[in-house]
Amino acid sequence: MTQFRARLAGNRAVGEYRHLVLVTSAEIGQVRPGHFATVAVGGRDSGMLLRRAFSIHRVSTKPSTGTAIELVIAAKGPGTQWLASQPEGTLIDVIAPLGRPFSLPKEPVPCVLVAGGYGAAPMIALAEELRSRGCRVDVVLGAATESRLFGVLDLKRIADSITVTTDDGSLGVRGMVSDVLPDVMRRADSAVVYACGPMGMLRAVSEIAARTGAIAQCAVEEAMACGVGVCMTCVLPVVGDDGRTRMVRSCTEGPVFRGDRVRWDAVGTVPADAVGAPRTGGH
Repeated sequence: MTQFRARLAGNRAVGEYRHLVLVTSAEIGQVRPGHFATVAVGGRDSGMLLRRAFSIHRVSTKPSTGTAIELVIAAKGPGTQWLASQPEGTLIDVIAPLGRPFSLPKEPVPCVLVAGGYGAAPMIALAEELRSRGCRVDVVLGAATESRLFGVLDLKRIADSITVTTDDGSLGVRGMVSDVLPDVMRRADSAVVYACGPMGMLRAVSEIAARTGAIAQCAVEEAMACGVGVCMTCVLPVVGDDGRTRMVRSCTEGPVFRGDRVRWDAVGTVPADAVGAPRTGGH
């Protein structure tokens, strides 16, 4: 990872989101689908001390301009609203690339990519990587409404098939991604499922994949205040190779985890059987 200052070279609306382009001359190393960046928000006079974490959408490098890092953000709280309001030319403090990215199959296998809302941001580069390896790629995108979808047209150009769901039926199938995913996986005989989006969606996708014998890789959405494993705000319970549950950091051990290893029903808690969990009863 590298900490650097980048110039905001683009800031445009895409539905209900903002698509940002940050340009830097810094050497940041290889970026793979699933990596994320943290951004300092609020300016020098702000009390917003914590960074905001975003999946990296795309990265490109040109000798004449440097490296362009693209992010997709939803302006929800004060930090993201500040970032979304910045004019082109603003210098932004960035740390990237962070985390463990998606693992790619060594052999061509049929894959399904599932995303909720702007969780589709890293999926376009992932789809391109998988197609370059000879994998079949089917995509399921979901959101509350049409304006909260992202990447539909880009993924249509890359994927073998794309299925869109919206809660209100404004585009595609009315319902959730979990309603259509079993049929998509059956038709494609999918071996691997890649998912990025809300935690409830990731849990549903993981359960569907487990029932069909497919491997699920899930990029979790946890609050990552520091992004480098120091603050411990993003821990969640994950089962290790030895069968024991440990509280692991999403920002360093993740954000991508095997779906069958995350204890989705215990996210936000420390299970009593987790390694190092507080003991009750005074013993």
